[in-house]
Amino acid sequence: MSDAVAKEMLKISGLHAWYGESHILHGVDLAVGEGELVTLLGRNGAGRTTILKSIMGLVGRRAGSITVQGSETIGMATHRIAHLGLGYCPEERGIFSSLSVEENLLLPPVVKSGGMSVEEIYEMFPNLKERRGSMGTRLSGGEQQMLAMARILRTGARLLLLDEITEGLAPVIVQALGRLIKQLKEKGFTIILVEQNFRFAAPLADRHYVIEHGAIAEMIVKDELAGSMERLNRYLGV
Repeated sequence: MSDAVAKEMLKISGLHAWYGESHILHGVDLAVGEGELVTLLGRNGAGRTTILKSIMGLVGRRAGSITVQGSETIGMATHRIAHLGLGYCPEERGIFSSLSVEENLLLPPVVKSGGMSVEEIYEMFPNLKERRGSMGTRLSGGEQQMLAMARILRTGARLLLLDEITEGLAPVIVQALGRLIKQLKEKGFTIILVEQNFRFAAPLADRHYVIEHGAIAEMIVKDELAGSMERLNRYLGV
């Protein structure tokens, strides 16, 4: 595990999660250091999104321990968890289609001081600046994804949970998102990325957690990636 984990932003121990009667997560243990980028890899249905939702308190029932910078959150309401500086970008993006780009950006509540101003957002996302007056319904899939990410940067969140942000997007947009993630990492954001596109995730991440049947099957650090590809391909069914 990398040295960064010595200063933990997030620690999950023995996490179980249920949707109704369905037991989805079975004793997940993972840690993310401040400023790290880790990916959650695995087949569809492995439990990757459920881990993100569990961190935010968005599942029916959780057991175990989740601490954010030392604060236990397992019994906390979602809005209180967000105020610890977490931002969640779900796969469905959740932007307000009847509002303009700028109205979408002005809507999110501040969860921590230090969120980006609209001007800083436009500097980082120049195409959103060009479309600032456009309604959400008029945006391309890539623009909608960028808007969904830009919104959480406005809140002051420092731990970003990003779920399948490249899903269904053109390669040129995927490349732009890769550059953006790199920029956010350079700015000191801590990022957990659920990603099906391994080629996109591999160069960005410090470490990869492989999720299988609701548990951590393996953790691979960046330096060990080349020698682990055969094993990884078996897990991912590539």
